[in-house]
Amino acid sequence: MTRTITARFDGKVFVPDEPLQFPVGQSIQFQVELSDDPTPRFAELLTLEADLPDAPSDLAAQVDHYLYGTPKR
Repeated sequence: MTRTITARFDGKVFVPDEPLQFPVGQSIQFQVELSDDPTPRFAELLTLEADLPDAPSDLAAQVDHYLYGTPKR
Protein backbone atom coordinates (compact mmCIF):
# COMPACT_ATOMS: atom_id res chain seq x y z
CA MET A 1 0.00 0.00 0.00
CA THR A 2 1.31 3.50 -0.86
CA ARG A 3 0.13 6.68 0.84
CA THR A 4 1.32 10.28 0.73
CA ILE A 5 1.63 11.88 4.16
CA THR A 6 2.73 15.43 4.87
CA ALA A 7 4.69 15.99 8.07
CA ARG A 8 7.05 18.37 9.84
CA PHE A 9 10.46 17.46 11.25
CA ASP A 10 10.85 18.76 14.81
CA GLY A 11 14.59 18.09 15.00
CA LYS A 12 14.20 14.52 16.24
CA VAL A 13 11.08 12.95 14.75
CA PHE A 14 8.62 13.44 11.90
CA VAL A 15 5.25 14.74 13.12
CA PRO A 16 2.35 14.11 10.71
CA ASP A 17 0.13 17.08 9.84
CA GLU A 18 -2.98 14.95 10.44
CA PRO A 19 -3.83 11.87 12.52
CA LEU A 20 -2.82 8.53 11.01
CA GLN A 21 -4.58 5.21 11.30
CA PHE A 22 -1.90 2.53 11.41
CA PRO A 23 -1.71 -0.47 13.70
CA VAL A 24 0.64 0.04 16.66
CA GLY A 25 4.02 -1.47 15.84
CA GLN A 26 3.39 -1.38 12.07
CA SER A 27 6.66 -1.21 10.12
CA ILE A 28 6.71 1.73 7.68
CA GLN A 29 9.20 2.76 5.00
CA PHE A 30 9.78 6.45 4.33
CA GLN A 31 10.70 8.11 1.06
CA VAL A 32 11.38 11.76 1.89
CA GLU A 33 10.66 14.53 -0.61
CA LEU A 34 11.28 18.08 0.59
CA SER A 35 8.49 20.52 -0.11
CA ASP A 36 9.44 23.42 -2.40
CA ASP A 37 7.30 25.89 -0.47
CA PRO A 38 7.07 24.80 3.16
CA THR A 39 4.34 26.40 5.24
CA PRO A 40 5.96 28.49 7.98
CA ARG A 41 5.65 27.04 11.46
CA PHE A 42 2.73 28.49 13.34
CA ALA A 43 1.22 29.96 10.16
CA GLU A 44 -2.22 29.11 11.55
CA LEU A 45 -1.55 31.33 14.57
CA LEU A 46 -0.67 34.25 12.34
CA THR A 47 -3.96 33.77 10.53
CA LEU A 48 -5.77 33.66 13.87
CA GLU A 49 -4.10 36.90 14.94
CA ALA A 50 -5.42 38.61 11.81
CA ASP A 51 -8.93 37.49 12.79
CA LEU A 52 -8.63 39.21 16.20
CA PRO A 53 -8.12 42.91 15.44
CA ASP A 54 -9.44 43.94 18.90
CA ALA A 55 -7.14 41.57 20.82
CA PRO A 56 -5.14 43.19 23.64
CA SER A 57 -1.59 44.12 22.67
CA ASP A 58 -0.21 42.13 25.63
CA LEU A 59 -2.17 38.94 24.85
CA ALA A 60 0.92 36.77 24.37
CA ALA A 61 2.63 38.01 27.53
CA GLN A 62 -0.54 37.83 29.66
CA VAL A 63 -2.22 34.74 28.20
CA ASP A 64 -2.90 33.23 31.65
CA HIS A 65 -4.68 36.40 32.71
CA TYR A 66 -6.94 36.43 29.66
CA LEU A 67 -7.61 32.67 29.67
CA TYR A 68 -7.86 31.92 33.38
CA GLY A 69 -8.28 35.29 35.10
CA THR A 70 -4.99 35.12 37.00
CA PRO A 71 -3.43 38.45 38.03
CA LYS A 72 -1.29 40.16 35.39
CA ARG A 73 2.45 39.73 35.86
